[in-house]
Amino acid sequence: MYKIDIEERLLHFKQPAGTSRGVYTERRIWLVTVDDGNKTGVGECAPLPDLSCDAMPPHIYNNVLSCFCKEVAETGQIPFEAMRPYPSMLFGMETALTALESGKPWQLFDTPFSRGEEGIPTNGLVWMGTFDEMSTRIEQKLEQGFTCVKLKIGAIDFERELDLIRKIRQRYSHHELELRVDANGAFSFADGDALYKLELLSQYALHSIEQPIKAGQWGNMAELCRESPLPIALDEELIGVNDPEQKHQLLNIIKPAYIVLKPSLHGGMAGCREWIDTAWEQGIGSWITSALESNVGLNAIAQFCSSVYGPRITMPQGLGSGQLFTDNIQLPIEIRGTELWMRR
Repeated sequence: MYKIDIEERLLHFKQPAGTSRGVYTERRIWLVTVDDGNKTGVGECAPLPDLSCDAMPPHIYNNVLSCFCKEVAETGQIPFEAMRPYPSMLFGMETALTALESGKPWQLFDTPFSRGEEGIPTNGLVWMGTFDEMSTRIEQKLEQGFTCVKLKIGAIDFERELDLIRKIRQRYSHHELELRVDANGAFSFADGDALYKLELLSQYALHSIEQPIKAGQWGNMAELCRESPLPIALDEELIGVNDPEQKHQLLNIIKPAYIVLKPSLHGGMAGCREWIDTAWEQGIGSWITSALESNVGLNAIAQFCSSVYGPRITMPQGLGSGQLFTDNIQLPIEIRGTELWMRR
């Protein structure tokens, strides 16, 4: 029914990207192109090493992806249940087929954002680094006009990180600047360490903190969510939780204030819709963020975001700039000021 091609690419970061799992200098992705004889659609499969539940050696990943592509080519259907454990592959396949069905190469959904009529507000992301590096990056984001800034914390001494946040709040009140922090599981639950740090952070009127302790400690995380003076958002906690009933159970037990969704990590578009619906039923907020994808993945995530939350999205999303790589794929997507836009 379809012809499907897979192209493996190695992208290179313009500057090293510091994360809780080390520093990335390059990024391996797989582009899936679906052709029905008249139209084509392209999707990006981009697992993150040591983080994605479907991360595996490149040759094995390619083999598994090839098997799914063969099935989709023969049946014309995505085997959603079989692909639940492979969210990055599922997301790439969903993107390619949605683009194919739309008949427009890079327009997946018909929304004001996709038509280039409105932008999506984004947060300014400050990568992990030394005190001086993070201070400089914060200044740059503020000069660019961001009214929501997200800081990756947990890489340097906690007192130094508090000092950074204190300096920001001395200049900008919480009415002028929304501050989010992401600990990537850096705090310890033992001896009250995490709760103590959350209490210190709460002095600075932060919007939320993502993943204060490592994933997999449902009881401890639930206790933190009950006791924390600061709203907690789950991120890594959601990775690998692909069954709808388990999603409901996790949120019902932990009861976070928010969940942060990355389609490449959290079940593709279909899986993220399940998370959003389940969270909404329980009064839990959510937002969507990219996960170091190329412009192909970023475009799909942004359009998915506009279809779920739009029109007129007000909460800043974590959608990056599309300018991470020296050898990125060129698409009509760009940052204007602090918003992500599609060029008409």
